[in-house]
Amino acid sequence: MGLLPKIIIAIALGIGCSFFFPGWAVRIFLTLNSIFSNFLGLFIPLLIVGLVAPGIADLGKGGGKLLLITVAIAYVSTIASGTFTLGACTLAYPHMLGDGIGAMADTDMSSTLQPYFTIEMPPFLSVTSALVLAFILGLTAAVIEGHAVRDLLTDAKDIVTLIITKVIIPFLPIYIFGIFLHMGADGHIAPILAMFVTIILFIFALHVTVLVALFCIAGLITHKNPFKALVTMLPAYVTALGTASSAATIPVTLAQAVKCGVREETAAFTVPLCATIHMPCSILKITACSFAIAYTMGLPHDFGTFMGFILMASITMIAAPGVPGGAIMAVLGLLTSMLGFDAGMLGLMIAIYIAIDSIGTAGNVTGDGAIALIVDHIRDRVSAEKPSH
Repeated sequence: MGLLPKIIIAIALGIGCSFFFPGWAVRIFLTLNSIFSNFLGLFIPLLIVGLVAPGIADLGKGGGKLLLITVAIAYVSTIASGTFTLGACTLAYPHMLGDGIGAMADTDMSSTLQPYFTIEMPPFLSVTSALVLAFILGLTAAVIEGHAVRDLLTDAKDIVTLIITKVIIPFLPIYIFGIFLHMGADGHIAPILAMFVTIILFIFALHVTVLVALFCIAGLITHKNPFKALVTMLPAYVTALGTASSAATIPVTLAQAVKCGVREETAAFTVPLCATIHMPCSILKITACSFAIAYTMGLPHDFGTFMGFILMASITMIAAPGVPGGAIMAVLGLLTSMLGFDAGMLGLMIAIYIAIDSIGTAGNVTGDGAIALIVDHIRDRVSAEKPSH
């Protein structure tokens, strides 16, 4: 059974069990969740260093002007998607979520139920320090000739990936179960579920809009029919829906990009790179979900705060597609440090994100086709600028 069905079952069981579980049983899961959330707090700086640093180091492979152009286009595309989502949320959420949901900010979300005990695990490195260290190590490994630092970062990424896949991901359903069990026992479940459904429908509408806009821009630059190219990329979209993995979909994305008119050598360079760094629909989901939680819980949700979050999240998600739920895992530290999320809010973010994870992955890989079209067109311009001998 995949992670998504497990999360759905955990949510349903958490809500159902909240109606009849005695207080002592609820406190058992509160204790487990407390220990797990403290472990996450300890692990997040390691996760940032282990994922971001190797991702930045890998960008140094290949070198050249075309690499920098591709990275710049992918980063701008990701930021533009996040900015568009932020604007749409700012305009739409007051009407969509309404005063009833917004009143959650004034609702007493505390509970008389407390964990039996907790184990403190203070992180030895702050999120900001971890990001700076990741940038330093990644850039250093990308520039120097030696392999020692790169091998160290590769091993660090393998360790982080192992902990995510063998410890965090397997425990997530229990964690989500405990969160919804607690909310149900406290009577907070109805507004949360209403917010869930509303946000998912809204995200899907934004998702389609971003893809159409991305291919229209590619069509304007390359003078190709954007809708024909978008339809051609649909097999990659469907494949990603099933696999929920950008990496696993690379062969299909490559084939469909070539069918769109991208030269094979350009597609072979652009598609694998974009599978790592181009995540417009991932930042869309994270922005929409985090803004909804901040809006409903009374946290700061002004443009400046979220714009800074989007800029940083677009960097920290580098190389995240290689890890199950990697994008949301990579930004947990930013959600805490920049947006003020607590453990319960992080649990909600994880639940919503994973519930629509495959949709975001499908959007990312489909958008890679548009980036490949643009880079292939720019490649002609760059080649034309080279003096002939």
